[in-house]
Amino acid sequence: MKTAVVIGAGFGGLALAIRLQSAGVQTTLVEGRDKPGGRAYYWERDGFVFDAGPTVITAPEALQELWQLTGRDMREDVTLEPVSPFYRLNWPDGTNFDYTNDDTLLRSEIAKLDPGDLAGYARFLEYSAGVYEEGYVKLGHVPFLDFASMIKAAPALAKYQAWRSVYSIVSSFVKNDKLRQALSFHTLLVGGDPMKTSSIYALIHKLERDGGVWFAQGGTNKLVAGMVRLFEKLGGTLMLGDPVKSIDTLGDRATGVTTKGGVVIGADMVATNADIVHSYRDLLAGSRSGQRKAQRLEKKRFSPSLFVVHFGIKGTWPGIPHHMILFGPRYKGLLADIYDHGVLSEDFSLYLHHPTVTDPSMAPEGHSTFYALCPVPHTGKFPVDWDQIGPILEKRILDEVGRRLIPDIHDRIVTKFSYMPSDFTHDLNAYQGSAFSLEPILTQSAYFRAHNRDDDIPNLYVVGAGTHPGAGIPGVVGSAKATAGLMLGVRTERPLPRPTATPTPTVWFEQLRACREAPVENAPFEAPTSRLRFSTRLEPALEANGLGIGQVGAPPPACPPPPIA
Repeated sequence: MKTAVVIGAGFGGLALAIRLQSAGVQTTLVEGRDKPGGRAYYWERDGFVFDAGPTVITAPEALQELWQLTGRDMREDVTLEPVSPFYRLNWPDGTNFDYTNDDTLLRSEIAKLDPGDLAGYARFLEYSAGVYEEGYVKLGHVPFLDFASMIKAAPALAKYQAWRSVYSIVSSFVKNDKLRQALSFHTLLVGGDPMKTSSIYALIHKLERDGGVWFAQGGTNKLVAGMVRLFEKLGGTLMLGDPVKSIDTLGDRATGVTTKGGVVIGADMVATNADIVHSYRDLLAGSRSGQRKAQRLEKKRFSPSLFVVHFGIKGTWPGIPHHMILFGPRYKGLLADIYDHGVLSEDFSLYLHHPTVTDPSMAPEGHSTFYALCPVPHTGKFPVDWDQIGPILEKRILDEVGRRLIPDIHDRIVTKFSYMPSDFTHDLNAYQGSAFSLEPILTQSAYFRAHNRDDDIPNLYVVGAGTHPGAGIPGVVGSAKATAGLMLGVRTERPLPRPTATPTPTVWFEQLRACREAPVENAPFEAPTSRLRFSTRLEPALEANGLGIGQVGAPPPACPPPPIA
């Protein structure tokens, strides 16, 4: 029987371990913390249950598939409940927008903002459905191991103008500023700046409309517990509380792992769900190829960190929905401060999680559990002492929640604590305290992320937010499917058009440079009809023109695609 060891029991690691064990590979899952879940950790304090996150569960069919592999039903281990509205969006002027997949209600909410945008929204929905089919259904669980695989996907990327940002695409369909924010903020939930993240991520709107937004009864931690039960019922082994110290290699092969406690686990295959830089820089400290990859990864753009205030309070709040977005007075400027300038601004936007409105069991009777999440720059851009800054920001966040929703919040607090960028680094080995790993810009997507199978150590694999397709539950569960296919020798690729001609890219290089200086935010969306054709020889040409991997950020909204023949 083949054996495998998976490092890290986050959603990606758990999903991969389940797939391997279901296929008859004897799998050991090693988690350094005292509980499984990775970023989906949880705390119990003073009778309150606090989920660390993620708390927005979408694409439940991707989770159900893990049970179906062995003829089981997810309902044996996990109870999912629908959440409606998906989110309530709130602006400082008091405007509310209930975001839902009930078309009648959603159209009514849009009409309140601007009835003139109803037709534009219908066109956006059609666009979102198209990128959902191409980007998620067809490519969401397909590994991109070489540049040729990226070229094969290029026609679909060109058709939907993937070089434009989500915000730019949304702006080409609707004009109301609040509606533009409402249809573009989702990328923040996977670590992406709506002003830079590829428009392919507009697929999230269709993903939510079709599959809904769900909550695991008892909290996200119960979904993690259900996945652990399934893995152990299948015969898998979970080890807790002893972090992996090294991925052991002999020549160009991984032979297993060694933990900090001195336990040596041999295996035919090794997969890492640990932070991608940590995996290569620290766990492969003795590997020259690992160190080279770590150096390249450190030069890439990483998603911001988060500052999260968890608080349990007296009273119940049926008027505050399960998920809220409290927008601040700025949108573009605030995003630029977080992603580009590394500034902790006076203003902020918040995601407010209120699970007890759906499941009162997560707090003592007559009480409520909340957390307020604030995106902040990662420590590479904002290297401060969070033990000093944290209490100041915590009070400002609670003051804002009090001002907009719960006036006497400070008097009602029973227990509270904050989770800071320094905690992401300490607890999760997150590079620069990033909450979502690599930033999801076009030049860091698919082939340009860490590969699901290592290029130099053929029995070493990667799963989770740092590899394709990226962060979020559907993303890391999709990465597990792609990686499991490689480990099990199962072909997951779909037939794609083969490039047939080599273009002359010189004009494109000049256009790309020019448009990076002058993005056209509101350019109308026009899907090209001709097919994109170019060869892998474009990659060295990109490098030669100073536009190679790691040298260029995401092209701004109006940038042209690679040459169309």
